[in-house]
Amino acid sequence: MTALSATRLLLVEDDPNFGMVLKDYLELHDYEVTLCTDGMQGLRAFQKDSFDACILDVMMPLKDGFSLATDIKKADPLMPVIFLTAKAMKADMLEGFRIGADDYITKPFDSEILLCKLKAILQRKVTPATPEKSAATEYQLGQYHFNFKTRLITRDTETQKLSPKEAELLLLLCQYLNDVLPREVALSKIWKDDNYFTARSMDVFVTKLRKYLKGDPKVEIINVHGNGFRLVAPAIEAQEIATPL
Repeated sequence: MTALSATRLLLVEDDPNFGMVLKDYLELHDYEVTLCTDGMQGLRAFQKDSFDACILDVMMPLKDGFSLATDIKKADPLMPVIFLTAKAMKADMLEGFRIGADDYITKPFDSEILLCKLKAILQRKVTPATPEKSAATEYQLGQYHFNFKTRLITRDTETQKLSPKEAELLLLLCQYLNDVLPREVALSKIWKDDNYFTARSMDVFVTKLRKYLKGDPKVEIINVHGNGFRLVAPAIEAQEIATPL
């Protein structure tokens, strides 16, 4: 009997033999698995129950894996999705990541690799509660002054104008000042999607912000592996400046 605290997986695989073997294997490793054999059955199961992650075959009758994943992501944009497929075509992989897949595994595959990928994806999903959003639009970060409304970072006589996304990301980092900003939170709030391409885009913006703040060695944006980013600034100097109503 599966423990009530077990992680719940939706497995949608049209090959009944392979599906049962994979279901049994996952259950041996303490997952609770609901197995469906076509996309429509998988969608009904997703709408009926709650799951921690979905493993979807791509080529299926009635509704293919891409269509199913699209419906799932519309209902829950942060739901982890792993695609299983016998096809290793670049176009299919790009389509999967465009939809919002967390990973893409080509059959045949090593079952231990699937377990490792599942564990990593589920760990990313578990994020700390979002702190109460501050009304502040200006922050003093060490030697830098950041004004979100004007999108300006100033230090002495130096001024850096930020792009809208750069300003949004720095504001979010300031709201999590000296704490970890989960990648998923930033991607969902600013990019409105969490996939391979938006994640790479965010990394580029973080690199730009680091460059803008490099003049003060006490101000850093630290990469917290597997979690997100932390903006670190001196506790005494890092102040919120509330904008008058």
